[in-house]
Amino acid sequence: MLNIVLFGPPGAGKGTQANLLIERYGLLHLSTGDILRREIANKTQLGLEAKKIMDEGSLVPDEVVIGMIESKIELNLFCNGFIFDGFPRTKAQAVALDNLLKIKGTCISVMLSLKVQDEELIRRLISRGKDSGRSDDQDEEIIANRINEYNNKTAPLKQYYSFHEKFQEIEGVGSINDISHRLNKVIDSL
Repeated sequence: MLNIVLFGPPGAGKGTQANLLIERYGLLHLSTGDILRREIANKTQLGLEAKKIMDEGSLVPDEVVIGMIESKIELNLFCNGFIFDGFPRTKAQAVALDNLLKIKGTCISVMLSLKVQDEELIRRLISRGKDSGRSDDQDEEIIANRINEYNNKTAPLKQYYSFHEKFQEIEGVGSINDISHRLNKVIDSL
C-alpha cells in the first residue's frame, strides 16, 4: 500500500499535484477537512461530537480526527493507498497516524513536501484570489500570516519524518508537469 503525506504551504500546488498522484497511482484522497464536513453532514457519532466541539469554538481533538480517519481507512482497506492532505499537522498527530496504520498492517511510505519561496507563494495566491474571488487570497498580510503559520507548525513534522527517513522535499516551482515528474520520480524509487 502506498501512503503519502503531501505537504506544502498555501499556494504550493498541493491540490493540483494530489489530483495527478491520485490518477497515476490510484490512491484515495484523505482530506481531514472533507472528512470532517462529511461526518457532520451524515450526522455520524464522530461528526456530532466534532460539531459540538466546533460550535463551542474549540479545535476538534486529535482522537476525534484520528477516529474519522480510521473509519475512512477501514472502509477502503483494499485500495492502492492514501494521500493524506491537511493531516498530520503536529508530531502527536503523526505518531497517532503511524500507530493507526501499523494496526492496519501498513505505514506512511513517504512525506512529500513541496518547497516554494514565500514571494512566489504570495504571487500565486494573489493571482488565485483574483480568479476565484477568495478574500483570504487577496490580502498580502493575511497570506504572509498563513505562510508563517504553516512554516512554524510544520517544522517539527519535517524533523519527525526526516528522523524516520521518509521526508522528501520537492522543488515546487516550474510547470505542473515538471513538478509532477519530480514527485513521480521520488515515488517510483520507493
